Amino acid sequence: MVTRQIAIITGGSRGIGAATAILAAKMGFDICISYIANDAAADTILEACKTHGARAMKVRGDVANEADVEALFNACDAQLGPVTLLVNNAGIVGETSRVDALSAAALERIYRVNVFGSFYCAQQAVRRMSTNNGGKGGSIVNLSSIAATIGSAGEYVHYASTKGAIDSFTIGLAREVGREGIRVNSVQAGTADTDVHTTGGGNPDRPAMVAATSALGRVATPEEIAEAILWLGSDKASYATGTVLRVGGGL
Repeated sequence: MVTRQIAIITGGSRGIGAATAILAAKMGFDICISYIANDAAADTILEACKTHGARAMKVRGDVANEADVEALFNACDAQLGPVTLLVNNAGIVGETSRVDALSAAALERIYRVNVFGSFYCAQQAVRRMSTNNGGKGGSIVNLSSIAATIGSAGEYVHYASTKGAIDSFTIGLAREVGREGIRVNSVQAGTADTDVHTTGGGNPDRPAMVAATSALGRVATPEEIAEAILWLGSDKASYATGTVLRVGGGL
């Protein structure tokens, strides 16, 4: 019997995370998604994954909370088995703000979700994947953003800085665990056609603004970013680690 690969995709109930979960199911992965609030949206994604023959489960929780992350991985262990692909997708843009007007609470929250959450999830994944711990290896793909190099002045410097941290984390962790059978990469995604900019205080006009300056004249679809994520996460990218793959429409 062929052992199926198991993917944990954080923030998997909508946007890029949802597209990644469905595409991973098509590729033969069993799927565990985490989500923070919308049960109906999570159920919709699970049903879509199951139509492709995947076992699929959801775990509600906040990646900014270390206990929630541990519960996510333990639940996946119990229902599907140990993770072989982690997609650190969960993240927030936060409110639009200049740096000098940004509240301490907003700054702390975006770092706890985008940076701490990725660290917490990677810790759990490495403990299961590492050949030093009896694991069979695996792959971690972190979702970064072109904001990490653009800086997003006047709007999202706080967000951009978290994604710069993710790229540094990706490179460092890749070098730390490469000889333990684990590859670690990130996708520097361009603006995608999702609701991330219309929730949580973001700029709803940003996709149109980006489309006007993009070399392709449009923003990405979630599926286009998912393709890049799953290429890095698959055996087709077996010699790629510590890679920061820019998928930004020419920006």
